[in-house]
This record gives sequence, C-alpha cells and structure tokens, in this order.
Amino acid sequence: MRLFSKGKISIAIVTTVLLVDQLIKIWVKTNMRRGESIRIADWFYIYFTENNGMAFGMEFINKLFLSSFRIVVVCFIIYLTYKAVRRNLPTGLIVCLSLIIAGALGNIVDSLIYGQIFSESNFSEVATLVPWGSGYAPMLYGKVVDMFYFPLVEFNWPGWMPFIGGEHFIFFSPIFNFADAAISCGIIALLIFYNKYLSSNTLQTGVEEESKEQGEQPHETTN
Repeated sequence: MRLFSKGKISIAIVTTVLLVDQLIKIWVKTNMRRGESIRIADWFYIYFTENNGMAFGMEFINKLFLSSFRIVVVCFIIYLTYKAVRRNLPTGLIVCLSLIIAGALGNIVDSLIYGQIFSESNFSEVATLVPWGSGYAPMLYGKVVDMFYFPLVEFNWPGWMPFIGGEHFIFFSPIFNFADAAISCGIIALLIFYNKYLSSNTLQTGVEEESKEQGEQPHETTN
C-alpha cells in the first residue's frame, strides 16, 4: 500500500504540473502577441516570448538534437523514479524526480506538437489553432512558450565604473515558464536534500538505507 501511494503521488504531481503548465501556455499563446506583456506588479510581468532552446531562453544547441535529447533524458528519469518507488526511497526524493519529469514533459509537448497545431505567433497577430500538420513548424521543431518575467532589481551602473559604467542592469532578467520552474525546484531540492541518493550504488541499496534511517527493527520470530 505504501509503495502504491508513493506511485500515486508521483503520477499526481506529474499530471498536475503538466496540466497547469499547458493551460498557462495555451492561454498565453492564444491571447497574447509575441512581445506583449501584462504588468502584474513592478517586479512581475507576464511577457510572452518563445525560444528554440533550453530553460530560461538559452539557445545554443541544434533544435532537433535538443528535442531528442530531452525525450531520452525524461525517459531515463521516469525509469529512475519507477525504481525509487519500487525500492521505497523517501517520498521527498520521488517528489523531486516527479517535478523534473513534469517540467521536462511540459517543454517536450511544446517542441513536439505546438508547431503542428498552432499558427506562428508574431508581433502583430495572436496565434490560432489550426488543423493538425498545418502549423508553423514540423514535429520536434516547435518553439517553447515562456511568459514569467521577474525584474526584481533594476538600475543603471554608475558612470565611473570601468567596462559596465552607465549600462542598465536587471535582476532577474530570464523569462521562463511553469515547466522551467518545476525543473529548477526539483533539481535544487534534490541537490540540497537528497544528493546521497544520486549515486547508482545508493539507488541500488536504497531500501536498506531507508529502513535504517527510520529505525526499523527486524521482525521477531517465535519458537
């Protein structure tokens, strides 16, 4: 029952994060022009942009390679999560892995099908749903939708400073999506709280270590 519950937790996290991520992206893509922004606060904007690359808008790898690589990686993490559930590893570890899976799947969906089902977003027109296969890009070449922009600190460097004097500085400048946030939270929590489980040897012996941590005692036998 306990193992089954951990499996259900993982499925629930992946399903919920993926659903929320896609609902946000579809709303943004079908209601906003590329480059359009909505001010929520001075430090928070919904700013619609798209990218061909990795998290937070980075673009330095071939699109087809990146999409294929994402699929391979997420399959591997799904396998690790399955093994973690089977070996009764900590629930927190499974939550971290599930967040990473959900975020990766969210961006894979964009690359896999958005180019097939949407017209292209531009600075003058909002994208619309189109018949399958008549969209703006082939399968695996779709652009990832980003929208969260948090310019928490913004100022101009003093003019007397060498190299950067007079330049405008923004922290935090990357624009990202809900899937990126899930991946980042999962990885950070994994590294901080569960780094000992990252080695394959620990993963293989996870059940025994978990039992020791919880102070479980061997069952008594009766004569």
